[in-house]
Formats: sequence, structure tokens, C-alpha cells
Amino acid sequence: MQAEGHSAIGSYVAQPLVIHGTSDGSAQVDHEIQIGAEDNSPVDDGAEVQSIASSSTSLSESLRDYHFENGRTYHRYKEGKYHFPNDEKENDRLDLQHHLALLTLGGKLGLAPPCDPAYKVRRALDIGTGTGIWAIQFADDHPETEVLGVDLSPTQPDFVAPNVKFEVDDIEDEWTYTKPFEYIHSRHMTSSLADWKAYITNCYNNITPGGYLELQEAEMAFLSDDDTLPADSALVRFGELLRGAGTKFGRNFVVASELKGLMADVGFENVTLSKYKWPLGTWPKDPHFKEIGMFSHENAMMAADGLAMAPLTRAYEWTRDEVEVFLVDVRKDLKNRAYHAYVPMYFLVGRKPMTADKEHSPAPAATPAAAQASEETTT
Repeated sequence: MQAEGHSAIGSYVAQPLVIHGTSDGSAQVDHEIQIGAEDNSPVDDGAEVQSIASSSTSLSESLRDYHFENGRTYHRYKEGKYHFPNDEKENDRLDLQHHLALLTLGGKLGLAPPCDPAYKVRRALDIGTGTGIWAIQFADDHPETEVLGVDLSPTQPDFVAPNVKFEVDDIEDEWTYTKPFEYIHSRHMTSSLADWKAYITNCYNNITPGGYLELQEAEMAFLSDDDTLPADSALVRFGELLRGAGTKFGRNFVVASELKGLMADVGFENVTLSKYKWPLGTWPKDPHFKEIGMFSHENAMMAADGLAMAPLTRAYEWTRDEVEVFLVDVRKDLKNRAYHAYVPMYFLVGRKPMTADKEHSPAPAATPAAAQASEETTT
């Protein structure tokens, strides 16, 4: 839990990408960032983008009992449930990706009110905590808050502030927390869950009235607004393959824009959906988005092997060599600045009504009555 070519290698069924809420209003975006491309930019991003991966601190090797497969390690607890690695390379990437999220939000840990250091929070839960970097920073900002991070892999630091702790847990099991949380933060859980509505319902049942749920999810799609990314590119096919693998595993890559309706159906109010774009390279004209693109490009280059290896070998029975050959073309596309490609990134925030039942229900319950999500216009 966490915490995601031209050659005809292996067999697969392409999963079409459906973007919802653009014409019928079924998943209206409250806030969306537009990015302009730089004029006459170089063709290759490889020379401009430097290695900027951050380091992470994890448990000592003696405490690890991980599954080794095709050169990467994976979680041993509930082995095979999560298809992305947990080794040092991936942990470094997760910390870099955290920095990318901070850049996106102007240094904020999230868009929910509890992410304001002045906001008083008694208990906060970080689901899919990964290296624990988000939970540790939230605990630093809120020394009065009891912060719990949960993950399938014990890859968090040994020594942390007294108000933060980590647990190895499967969030799809029965929730048995004895006290509710005022804020639940969930990031990059796509393809980790079999039932998103059940997951959001569990979050709802374990939040105090007036508390907040925040979902931060990237969509497994490589897009361009100006049609510079060819539909038959290796990068586009990569997204199709991963979505197809998720379907085979029974853990779809979520269409993040649809989560707004699910949150409202479960009972959250004032649900907002903010859409950002992570450009895959330094092609944007604006210096801010160029910086985001530099980190996003490095994140994608680091993620390619980890995203591809288990899904493509397990779902399509590709060999390791076949995956690596395919990724050569994927990385070429990532370096091509003529492709103004980006990944959509969504931030959703919802509040549990103050009038909701105050009794804490740790176990999954029937879905509460649907609440209408309010639509906000953000400039």
C-alpha cells in the first residue's frame, strides 16, 4: 500500500483512457492549472535535467525480509498485493516525489485546512506513508498532533519525533482504530485498492465530525494539450499497459476525477477537486512550471523500471529483458522535449459534516446517505 512502445512485445489488451467531467459536468474541476510551452526548446531533455533524487532513511537490512524479483524488492507482508517495489531506489524516488508535491502546492503539505501549521489537530493518519516523509513533516508542523503512518512496507526511519509512529498494516483489512482522526491524508493509492468506495467509507467512519479527508492522486495517463505526444508513442502505450495490468489484478488505476463523486456519495461535504499538471520535462515557458517539470521528469525516469517490471511480467508474462527493451523507447519519449507531455495530478478535499453521527465506528459500515458536493470557483 502506499503508500505507479513501438515494438510488439508480449500480449496485452489496451485500456482506453476516458477523461470524465470535461463536457457533461459530472466531475467538475474547481481549480485547474494551465501550462504554456517554451518556444524553440531543445529536442532532448537529458542534458538539461540532472540527477536530483533525494535520500531516505529506512530500517536496517537485518529487519528486512523482502521478496526479491527481477532485480527489485517488494513487500513481504501480504506479498503480491502491491505491485511496485520498496527498495532504496524506490524510496529515494518517493522522497523526490514528495518534494515535487511540495513544489506543486507552494510548500504546503496539502490543501485541507489541517495542513496550516496554525490549525490544531489531535490525531492525523497518513495512509500509504512510504518513507514516512509526509508524516514526519506534518508532525514537525503540528507538535501537538499524534500522527500515525501506515504502509505494507516498514521502510520508515528508526528514530522520529515522539508524536509520530508507523505501523505495518493493510488498509483493506478491517479498521480497528480505537479513536477517530481529525485529518486523514491519502496519497498515490491508485492501483492499490480493489474498492475505492469501501476505502472512502472507512475513512469517513474514522474521521471526527468536522474533520477532513484529503486524497492526492495522479492519473495513470501521459497527455499533451497541444497534440505533440503521438498516440502511438511508447509513452502512451506505457500508460495503456499499466492500466490494463491494473484491471487484470483487480486494482484499477483510478480515474482520479471520479473520486469527487464517490466522496460526496459517502457523505463528505464541501468536496473540492483541484487539478494540476506535472510536465514531463523542462518544456514549459513559465520558470515555476519549468522547475516542476525538471523534478517531474526525474521522477518519471526513476519510476519507469519500478512501474513497469512487476505489472508487465506478472500481468502479461513479459521477460525482464523484454521490459527493459520496451523502457528504452519510453525513456526516449520522456527525454524528447518536442513532446509537451504531462501527468494529471488531482487533490481532493472533503469535510465530514458536524451533524454526522459522533459515535466512532472502527469497522466498515453501510454507506451513509449521499451528500451534495459543493462547487467552488478558485482563481
